[in-house]
Amino acid sequence: MSAELEATAVKSCCASCGKAEGDDIKLKKCACNLAKYCSVECQKNHRPKHKKECKKRAAEIRDDKLFRLPDESHLGECPLCCLPLSLDYHKWGLNSCCCKAICFGCCYANMKREKEQGLEEKCPFCREPFKKTHEEIDQNYMKRVKANDPVAIRELGKRCRDTGDYNGAFEHFTKAAGLDDAEAHLEVSVLYRKGHGVEVDLEKELFHLEKAAIGGHPWARHNLGADEWDRGRYDRAAKHFIISAKQGYDNALEMVKNGFRGGVVSKEDYEAALRGHQAAVDATKSQQREEAEKRLRGKVTSGYN
Repeated sequence: MSAELEATAVKSCCASCGKAEGDDIKLKKCACNLAKYCSVECQKNHRPKHKKECKKRAAEIRDDKLFRLPDESHLGECPLCCLPLSLDYHKWGLNSCCCKAICFGCCYANMKREKEQGLEEKCPFCREPFKKTHEEIDQNYMKRVKANDPVAIRELGKRCRDTGDYNGAFEHFTKAAGLDDAEAHLEVSVLYRKGHGVEVDLEKELFHLEKAAIGGHPWARHNLGADEWDRGRYDRAAKHFIISAKQGYDNALEMVKNGFRGGVVSKEDYEAALRGHQAAVDATKSQQREEAEKRLRGKVTSGYN
């Protein structure tokens, strides 16, 4: 039997007792994907022999996922013009009716059309009339919360946090994070770091930071880089800063620049970070957005309704 066939045969058998997979025996993979087991008992019995190899491979799998440049930031695209949303939170707004983030370019174009045609002001995305009072906006959020919308749940968490209700904030952020909301993962990490509404737990803080970074959050990735830097793991820190910079995050680019000056970041990586950063920023620009920024400068105090 060739080495390849032998390896395939081994993978089709329980790593502990050697039972082959069949109609009556279903093998389950270990988290490292290097071994299979027919039962929990077999997995426990084999753990002492497999533990070291398993941890090593699991760490490799984790790093492969962690140090991958996301296709887009956690903000995604404006659902109307389909251009990436800017990392500058002053350049887009979140409407409570549908909990969709709309760039101000599209908001302005909608406002201009409504004004010219004498139409009622409505959400550019779902066409619901804008709410006038905080009570009505809150009712909108509660409707979206009942629909299990992670954005609405996260926004309620922010309201709890801002009023000092950290227990409520933790409850909402955790629920939104469970629905794969990257920003909610970041918020949970902050609560664990500061001990607000929960005991300080740096291991859980790191877990949620990694989840947020994998979900495309450049700020969370920047925080991971800072943590690695403080631990003296400069190569890992540089990787995080470079990825965050390529997503358009200014603070991360500054850290890459400092790493280049200190000899931690190569010239090639620094140049790649510069190009990536510029490309990410340019991707968020359009003539419509630039016109809106000129027209709305100083007039928009909040991007939320």
